[in-house]
Amino acid sequence: MKFLLDILPVIAFFVAYYQSDMYGATAAVMVVCALQTAGYRIFSGKFDRNHLLALGLVLPFGALTLVLRDPTFIKWNGTVELWLLAVALLVSHFVSEKPLIERMMGAIELPRERWGQLTIAWVLFFLFSGTCNVVVAYGCDEATWVNFRMFGMIGMSVVFVAAQTFWLLKWLREMDAEAAKSEASLGVCESPVDP
Repeated sequence: MKFLLDILPVIAFFVAYYQSDMYGATAAVMVVCALQTAGYRIFSGKFDRNHLLALGLVLPFGALTLVLRDPTFIKWNGTVELWLLAVALLVSHFVSEKPLIERMMGAIELPRERWGQLTIAWVLFFLFSGTCNVVVAYGCDEATWVNFRMFGMIGMSVVFVAAQTFWLLKWLREMDAEAAKSEASLGVCESPVDP
């Protein structure tokens, strides 16, 4: 359900673009991001950091797009957001005892080394996605970029999260197998000795 809430601004942008134009879509995404942030706060009792980041970027980038009548700003919005997330993940890994990715996925217990690998995977994914956004924005026509934002970016995210899930399941199975093996060996060592 949260995934649908998270992509709501992209859906609003896509629908508004095909109902009006880039400027109508920009206004729509600004409004929906504000409603998304406020609505999440009202219903959950707290702010979502990703929603705040998205709102903090879409308002100035959107305002520049509307005031200057230049869609370049809104096209860069997604890339800047993704690259900032990459930097935040990387920095948190080195300066925090509990990296950002671990705090986001707190229900899972992994060794520090695995959290590092997961952080690098997300950093590379965000950098790659942001770069793809810029390449499509400048290398293709406007409608192709809008379609890419809706289907390409969301599709890449779904594939990446699915791959990450399989990766995590593999690690967790390996950890369970090692724990079971350790328990079995301890059980043999600690078995009572007949008098």
